[in-house]
Amino acid sequence: MSFGFLGIQFGFALQNANVSRIFETLGASKDELPILWLAAPVTGLLVQPIIGYYSDRTWHRKWGRRRPFFAVGAILATLALFLMPNSTALWMAVIMLWLLDASINISMEPFRAFVGDMLPNEQRTSGFAMQSFFIGLGAIIASALPWVFTNWFGISNISPEGGIPDSVKWSFYIGGIAYFSAVMWTVFNTKEYPPDDIEQLKAENASKGIFGGLAESFVGIFKMPRTMVQLAFVQFFSWFSLFAMWIYTTSAVTSHVYGTSDTSSALYNEGANWVGICFAIYNGIAALVAFLLPVIAKKVSRRITHLLALVCGGFSLLSIYFITDPNMLLVAMIGVGIAWASILSMPYAMLSSILPAKKMGYYMGVFNFFIVIPQIVAAGILGFLLKTFFGNVSIYALIIGGVAMIIAGLLCLIVEDKDVAVNMTLKDSD
Repeated sequence: MSFGFLGIQFGFALQNANVSRIFETLGASKDELPILWLAAPVTGLLVQPIIGYYSDRTWHRKWGRRRPFFAVGAILATLALFLMPNSTALWMAVIMLWLLDASINISMEPFRAFVGDMLPNEQRTSGFAMQSFFIGLGAIIASALPWVFTNWFGISNISPEGGIPDSVKWSFYIGGIAYFSAVMWTVFNTKEYPPDDIEQLKAENASKGIFGGLAESFVGIFKMPRTMVQLAFVQFFSWFSLFAMWIYTTSAVTSHVYGTSDTSSALYNEGANWVGICFAIYNGIAALVAFLLPVIAKKVSRRITHLLALVCGGFSLLSIYFITDPNMLLVAMIGVGIAWASILSMPYAMLSSILPAKKMGYYMGVFNFFIVIPQIVAAGILGFLLKTFFGNVSIYALIIGGVAMIIAGLLCLIVEDKDVAVNMTLKDSD
């Protein structure tokens, strides 16, 4: 059920670890990076709720409810992964980012709802943890690919000025194949059960039409259950922090730790490859921690587990400012990995406990507004903040991200988790 996430994360990890590198190589300045990355959250804002809404109302005798969306997303994402590293101009790379991110969202949101569809509440924490495991495993491999191709296979890590290194190109090609293969494995090897009210949902779909459906998707933000509203604040600061990290880690590490901003130099590309290793480490930690989180959550509750993980990640991002040895970056990534594992599982486990089954995909899509909105905010203000207050020094973006993640952790204290309430009721009845 979750194996397709292995492939999805190949695309997501290659994007996170290499897009800023590609943009800088094609001539983008540091303060332009957030705006160029705007493609990612905007496509999510448009695609996620629409796909969630329509995947709730889809049923095919052979293909099921969610799996048609898995397949379409996989085909489009594979195309984008093959084309992006062959971009010859900055505008082309930006367009490919739009296509890649939209395609990932087409696959990913139905996968989230898929677990909610198929598992009872008591198994969902473990189900989302299994997703986190495959996400971590895929990201370990994908993030490390440029370094592996350079150091194990001797593939060139430097291209003429304005070109993309061959090590990056081959990483994207392998990523495309892995994305398609893993997602289609899930498509062909899982079985979905038709929802009891599918005919009613299809009738609603036909009566409202596409514009009515779109309108309902976007007004859903004003109809969120109480716990969903509380989690939205946590998500906002969590994903603001992550976006700052994904945009600026390459620039921060190459300039702050390696001491260069020359994208055509061997030292810059060595540092950029090492960022891939750092991202592989935090995803590897996430894959391992994914199985520990449900155990901790049973002891201290899901919201406290999430609080501890986010605070750990926030202080780890802050610590990068004090690091001069590249190897020590791997230590900092341990805390980031703990936070990432929790971000991928705990909010969804808490949320799925209070959502109606027939609208699981719809609400998962609406909830993802609070992944993409903070990214849009980050894209709008991070470049301005760095240029205006921090002399375009990228390391300060990671400091801002660290503070945001700590705030997200503290906001977990306002979340009312239904699972906690149920457990307390059971204890009282005993």
